[in-house]
Amino acid sequence: MRSPIRLALLAAVVALPIEHRAAEPRAAPVLVACAPGYPGTSAEAQPNMDALAAAMSEAAGWPKGELSAIYFETEKAGLERLEKPGAALAMVPLPFFLEHGQALKLTPRLAPVQKGGEASEVWSLVAKKGRVTGPASLEGWQLVSLAGFSPRFVRAALSGWGKLPAGVQVVMSGQVLSGLRKAVAGENVALLLDRAQAAALPTLPFAGELEVVARSPAWPGSLLCTVDKRLPAARWSALGAALPGLAKRPEGAAALEGVRLAGFAPVDEAGLGAARRAFAQAAGR
Repeated sequence: MRSPIRLALLAAVVALPIEHRAAEPRAAPVLVACAPGYPGTSAEAQPNMDALAAAMSEAAGWPKGELSAIYFETEKAGLERLEKPGAALAMVPLPFFLEHGQALKLTPRLAPVQKGGEASEVWSLVAKKGRVTGPASLEGWQLVSLAGFSPRFVRAALSGWGKLPAGVQVVMSGQVLSGLRKAVAGENVALLLDRAQAAALPTLPFAGELEVVARSPAWPGSLLCTVDKRLPAARWSALGAALPGLAKRPEGAAALEGVRLAGFAPVDEAGLGAARRAFAQAAGR
């Protein structure tokens, strides 16, 4: 039988206000980077992700080792990790953000600047010369792109050119060279290329047989976002203030170089807003 003193102590503990009880430990923040279709695997990228996390933590004045980072090359794996506790930051391309940002409660904070100095992305529709004269030409064709995991984004990116026909098949693939060869051979294939891929076109021996048919507006290429409310506002405040100057720190510049970034810039809110509107309008296309 319990003594009256022990019962009284137990009752007192139970009656304590919630804020006086021991708080559950908060999961250490994780930066999840996901770039579907781009080169590299999680294992190959891990050393560079470790260096980036360390440089970001140090710049923000966070304790050493508090932030970790991981990269995923598939949409599915990135989604699964972002849905788990601890995923407090997401670095994702614009098509991924538009597809999943609302469900994952992603809030854009900064724009990663690609190596070469661009935070924006322009997508170029490329086909064999003379074969595509307008959107209707793509009826029954394959439209290949790294952004192909989001057909809605592909339609949105080309909405200024016109409405793509219902019969176009949007295919996700990073095999650009083989797709271009198919186009040159006369197959019903066109490609939507990102800035870097389009810039490499003139180096191809068959470049003269290709042409850029249409281009998207300049929209943010990728976004660094906070995930839901997993990162306290004060923590983001310190990190967000430090990241634009990360490239000025030797360890920061080296870490950014490892993930092919030049730094972080403010989000182009006008461009992001335009992309969101085009994406919403593409829902019924």
